[in-house]
Formats: sequence, C-alpha cells, structure tokens
Amino acid sequence: MDNEQPTDSGVDEGDTEKRSPSSSSAPVVRSENLPDTAKRSARRQSSKGAAKGLVPYDPLAAYLREMRSYPPLSREEEKELAIQFHEHKDLDAAYRLVSSNLWLVVKIAKEYQRSAKALLDLIQEGNIGLMEAVKNFDPYRGVRFPSYAVWWIKAYIVRYMIANLRMVKLGTTQAQRKLYFNLNKEKEKLERMGIYPGPKLLAEKLNVKEQEVLEMEQRLGAPDVSVDAPLRDDSDASLHSVLPSSVPSGEDILARKEHRELIQSSFDDFAATLKGKELIIF
Repeated sequence: MDNEQPTDSGVDEGDTEKRSPSSSSAPVVRSENLPDTAKRSARRQSSKGAAKGLVPYDPLAAYLREMRSYPPLSREEEKELAIQFHEHKDLDAAYRLVSSNLWLVVKIAKEYQRSAKALLDLIQEGNIGLMEAVKNFDPYRGVRFPSYAVWWIKAYIVRYMIANLRMVKLGTTQAQRKLYFNLNKEKEKLERMGIYPGPKLLAEKLNVKEQEVLEMEQRLGAPDVSVDAPLRDDSDASLHSVLPSSVPSGEDILARKEHRELIQSSFDDFAATLKGKELIIF
C-alpha cells in the first residue's frame, strides 16, 4: 500500500458540508476529543458562523482538516515507531502511528458509507480498529503497518454495521448507545461482586433514569420470533403460513445485485492501490 497521505483523504469537503449529522444521531467524533488546535478552530468557526449567519459548524469537516495536519510516515519511521511500541510500549510512538494513519480509516469508512448514513460513527469504529492494529502489530513480520491495519479497521466497521442492522432503533441517541454498550457490563460487574443488579442500582451506577434501564432491558431481552412456531397452542397454523411469498421481489433482487457490485468494486479499487507483497497478501 502506498503510505502517501492523499490530499483529500477520499472525502470531498464540499460533500461533508452537505452531510452534517442530524440531531437524532449525535456525532461521535466530537470537538472535545480533538487536539487543542482543533478546539480553538471550532470555537472560531462557530463564532464566525453565529456572527455572519454562515453554515453551522460541521464536526466532520473540522475533523478532516485537523487530520491533515498529521504528516505521513516514511517506511523507516513507521518501522522504528512500531518497534518502539512493540518492545517498550512507548505511547508516544503509538500515538504517531495512529494519527498518521487516520486518513486510512476515513478512506475505508467512505467505501462503506452507502451502507450507513453516519460516516462519523464508521470513522470512530474504524479508529478503534486502528488502535487495536497498533496493539497487535508485529514489526518483524515483514508487512507494512497500513497493510496490516486495513483488516482491523474493516473488521470493526463491519461489526458495527452488522450490530446496527440487528438493533433497529435500539440506540438512536448518544445516551441510548452508552446505555446499550454498558448495561450488560455493569450487570456482570455487580454479579461478580455478589450484588443483585436491580434496575434502580443500575440506573444509579450508569447515571440514567430507572425507566430507561427497564426499557433497554426489555428491548435487549426480547426474543427472536420463529416463523415456524404455532400462532396458538390449539392451532397448527404458523406465522410462516400467513406471511407473503418468500420469493424476493424485483426490487430486492436489484438491491442485492447492486450491493454485491458495490462490495466488489470497493475491493477492486483497494486492490489497485496495493503493490508487491501487499497485493499478494490481499
């Protein structure tokens, strides 16, 4: 893989101004998580927009601008930093490896954007995968870090997309997502301590309302319904017998075909950027 940082990271800034996240989906890449320079830039942009009536501050555009301030690494720098972290757990080296490869996450997230509206969510998941790649990378295997990181980034993005396909409207706000991911962890933690994880205690521990805990537990505990199960105990009729034909419609067939073509196109485009060992591994 060519480790040269693209000038636009695969995302057109004009497009990002049109894709500001909706109020119902809180952006994951928040200004408070950005370096101080980005925070100052955010405040300036916000104040200018308020004064002149310009387009509201776009966190995605700000993130992309800040990301470009991190210079790409040469092959030698990349290997040296990877060795520093691998052998000495040097966090500064890990930070440089992550920050200089943020563009790779954006590029991959952009490929999956048609399958998920929240590009910022995909970027965050990809960034988690990138950090996992740094933790697990072996610099002595003869593979460049970006080539290795691609698989971790894709794995986390795909896992996120699959999870969100299954939990339709299960966590649509930042608070709901936090509750969704932390509820079972907190319950297990309390059970290991020999404490009964009641809704009231969980609400106190997670700093949410008791009703929110009850609703989330109900939604998480709702079982899947088998289409072959009888509708009633005294009847042989099943849900399957009253459902419409299982033969896919023309729209479904076309959608699946376009989805397969999109995935294949993404792989082909990515493969075209690889050379030598990287292409063989891919």
